[in-house]
Order: sequence, then C-alpha cells, then structure tokens
Amino acid sequence: MAHFHIVAGATETPAHPIVRKITPADLKEALARGFDDFWAMPSHLVFLGLIYPILGVCLAALTFSNNALPLLYPLASGFALVGPFAAIGLYEISRRRELGLTTSWQDAFDVLKSPSIPSIMALGAVLLVIFLVWLTSARLLYQSIFGYEVPMSYSQFVNQVLSTSEGMRLIAIGNILGFCFAVAVLSISVISFPLLLDRDVGVAVAVYTSIKAVVMNPLTMALWGLIVAAGLLVGSIPLFVGLAIVMPVLGHATWHLYRRVVEPPQPDEAHPVM
Repeated sequence: MAHFHIVAGATETPAHPIVRKITPADLKEALARGFDDFWAMPSHLVFLGLIYPILGVCLAALTFSNNALPLLYPLASGFALVGPFAAIGLYEISRRRELGLTTSWQDAFDVLKSPSIPSIMALGAVLLVIFLVWLTSARLLYQSIFGYEVPMSYSQFVNQVLSTSEGMRLIAIGNILGFCFAVAVLSISVISFPLLLDRDVGVAVAVYTSIKAVVMNPLTMALWGLIVAAGLLVGSIPLFVGLAIVMPVLGHATWHLYRRVVEPPQPDEAHPVM
C-alpha cells in the first residue's frame, strides 16, 4: 500500500493539476522572483548553496585522482540532471516566503516533514539512475573513440579533445547524447518536485503533469532548459564556485515557474509542510 501511495498519491482517484500555457515573459518573471528570494537572504542561501560547489570540487578531485579526466565534463554537465532534486530545499524556502512565513536556511530541511517525501525520494532516485547511466554512456563513448588509455594530465586531455578529429567527434556525439538525457530529465522533472512539495499527488501524476507542461509549452520550456544549462555552465567554470549563487537562484525560479505553469490547488489538495 505504501508503494502505491508513492506512485499514485494520497487519494484513490488523484486529481490531475491543470496546466497553463506560458510565454518567455513568464520565465522572466520566474527568474526575477528567484533573484528576489535569493537577495532576501543571500548569506543564508550562499551558505546552503556551498553544498553544490563543494560537491563539484570533490567530484573533480575524484576524476583527477583516479585518472578519470574524460568524466570531468560529464560530471559538470550532470548537475543539470540531478539539479531538480538537489534544489528541493530551495523550493521549500520559496514556498514559505510566498505564504509570508518566517524563513531561514534551516527551513530548507522541513521538506523531510512533507507527506510527499517518499515520492520525492523515489523520483530523486530515478534522476540519480539517469545521472549514472549518463556517466556510463559518456565513458563508453570516450573509450569507443580513444580506447581504454586515459590521459595523464589535464593539458594532454584538452589537447586530445580540442586538436584532433577524434576529439571533435567526441564533442559532437557527446553533446547530442547529453542533449537527449537533458530533454528526458527536463520533461519528467521540470515541475515535478515543486508539485510534489505542494500536493501529495504521487510520482505518476507529478511526472505526467511535468511532461504535459513541456508538451503544451515546447518552445518556452526549451528556452528554460537553455537558461538552466547556461547558468550551470557559467557556475561550473570557476571550479564550481559560481554554483553557490546559480543553484539557489535557479532553484527559487523553478518554484515560481511551477506556480505560473500549474493552476493553484484547491484548499483540500494542498498540504503545507509543518
């Protein structure tokens, strides 16, 4: 029965949220509100956001120590695949500010009290599996082009990728492959986690609603995906340090994007986190 709740939500006949058509103006408004949430308490959110650059630096150090340089770029770009789950605490902060509640960075952990936390964790596990499949695919692609011998230094790796025909092929195919993974994750998760935080609808309804939002707004959602990818790229370049700002802003903006995409719940559908 618990497994059914995770998939289908709290009710026997879950209501499907109403999805709206949106425009680039809605993205602009969501980003503006995301910045507003960030600037309302920047010191707290930078502290919380340090989780992301610290994790990025650790992953980068792991690739260097294990001669796994070919995975450095897939690891950096992989933040876009797990970001929707990693930002769940930021959605909660935006939700509390929206309700006019007193908010601090500790409130990000109140998501653990949400009735939807099993569904949130289950969908997060799905994204983690997709992330691992992406890393495996990137590794296999590199090996299919360059073989099993890995470069011994960063300069050798850069020269190998940027100055050879094989490197150009790796970049082209790798980015096409990464684009496919990104589209899949965007489709199933762009508003799934905020929806689960807002209503106990279950994974199935959350994913269906997210896919419906993408299908109804393909160009606008594609633009949102580009904004997220560009932000994560810029934040990752200086040793992932920029993610301390980029991730909180994008996280808050995602909550406000959800509010613009999905009709507000009826009083009996919403479940505030205690």
